[in-house]
Amino acid sequence: MEGQYCYQYPRPAVTTDCVIFGFDGEILKVLLVERGGEPYKGYWAFPGGFLNMDETTDECAVRELEEETGLKNVFVEQLQAFSDVDRDPRGRTITVAYYALVNPVDMKVAGYDDAADARWFALADVPCLAFDHDHVLQVALHRLALKVYLQLNGIERPDEHFKKFDLKRLQALILDKI
Repeated sequence: MEGQYCYQYPRPAVTTDCVIFGFDGEILKVLLVERGGEPYKGYWAFPGGFLNMDETTDECAVRELEEETGLKNVFVEQLQAFSDVDRDPRGRTITVAYYALVNPVDMKVAGYDDAADARWFALADVPCLAFDHDHVLQVALHRLALKVYLQLNGIERPDEHFKKFDLKRLQALILDKI
């Protein structure tokens, strides 16, 4: 019975986006890719792309991060879904965003696949971003601030990925930006 469970409803596309924060102990940065194609060709955005039918959003996020920037073995944590109706001019698209905190000194990046370039930007130097990524960045900054606060105050068990960072310095930098 082919098509037994086919529904006659429109289906949105699903993407993932990765907000990768870099903190070297002094400056808080974010990893961006320059879009090599339309829409928003030449604009900066978060590494990300469309979900394949045979992968989870977690797998898609890790795959797209590696395909567009060359970064491997980065632990990403799910941030939230963004579903504003007009967030993507190509059509109805829902993105599941992820975030991470890494030391950018250890992370060499370049633009691969459909990314014309990949680069670390200090938060003070972030250009106007494609899609709704300015909003996604603000949400990610607030989540990072909350995570740092919870760990500094012993409310949350220290995350092994955050142990190597000066969280008090990081907290001050984040609070200056939100």
